[in-house]
Amino acid sequence: MVVIGALIGLGSAPAAAQDPTFSQIFASPTTLNPALTGLFAGRYRAVINHRSQWAQVMETPFSTTAFAADFHYRTDPKRRSSDAFGGGVVFLNDRMAAAGLSSNQMLLGGAYHKHLDGRGIQQISAGVQVGIAQRSLGYGELTFEDEFDGSTTYLPGSGGEVLPESSVSFGDYHFGINYSSNPQRGAGLVAGLAVHHISQPEQSFYASETAGEDIEVTNTLYARYSGYLSLRLPLNRTIELLPRVYYLTQGPHAMALLGTHLRFEAPSNEQTAFQIGALLRLAQEQSSYQGSSVIGFAGLEVGDFLFGFSYDAGVFGNGMGGSRNRSTFELSASFIGLSDDDAAVPCPKF
Repeated sequence: MVVIGALIGLGSAPAAAQDPTFSQIFASPTTLNPALTGLFAGRYRAVINHRSQWAQVMETPFSTTAFAADFHYRTDPKRRSSDAFGGGVVFLNDRMAAAGLSSNQMLLGGAYHKHLDGRGIQQISAGVQVGIAQRSLGYGELTFEDEFDGSTTYLPGSGGEVLPESSVSFGDYHFGINYSSNPQRGAGLVAGLAVHHISQPEQSFYASETAGEDIEVTNTLYARYSGYLSLRLPLNRTIELLPRVYYLTQGPHAMALLGTHLRFEAPSNEQTAFQIGALLRLAQEQSSYQGSSVIGFAGLEVGDFLFGFSYDAGVFGNGMGGSRNRSTFELSASFIGLSDDDAAVPCPKF
């Protein structure tokens, strides 16, 4: 009940919402940047991601699940270095079961990938996503103080609470650009910029009820601006260093991830590889950035399948990390169909 009261209280005064984010940023490419739609060495791809967090703070933790499917098609199928386009769909669910608070989103996206040289090493991509989002709050399991009969029994339905509409929907629009330089041998680079929620939609449960009144209750979903840079640095024939940095800002919130992965290719099988890595999450606190968590990662590549696991360890005692980040983990899995085994990888896999 305390949780519900706090959530409804957020809707009774001007407030701003913040998006869920994945620690395995490149393992969910189409939620990271619309320009990454269809940017892979294959014909089609299916990706699923799941994140669970705040298990030490809440009886039922927050959970975020995304499913995406996209395809890649060259404008000239006979030339590997020809331009290409991609299209796909994304489903995203963010849920706090203890309060029945759920956000669901469906996006349709498309991107165009322009090659900048005749060998297909460098390319620039631009993509858009359009869709609809729904935010809902369940009231079925709620009880209130005035339903208590004063002795031992609750009388469901006898309370005088006036609750807002339990669901709100809005359109959503995203845009992004990406540059990649990925020779099969030698150093590679991927960099991109994206803006999500271009229209900054209204998502307050009270918006329709208070429209036109002296005090209108709003809850704007601020636009989210993000950028990333990832390098691929071969150390020898089977080991690569993959340093990366990711930054986002959304209204008053800002966050950065920086760290590196190591990729080990099986000497006897180029279709099998293992990745390990660590990232540091920094969150904006007033006018400075403070450590929030350290993210450990392990990933396995087996043929056209990818599997990843990461764990956010709240090792900082400044109030931004600590116990609220313990037991925060992510799982990811993807499959690339009709892959070009000998083609350069145009985007990081995890």
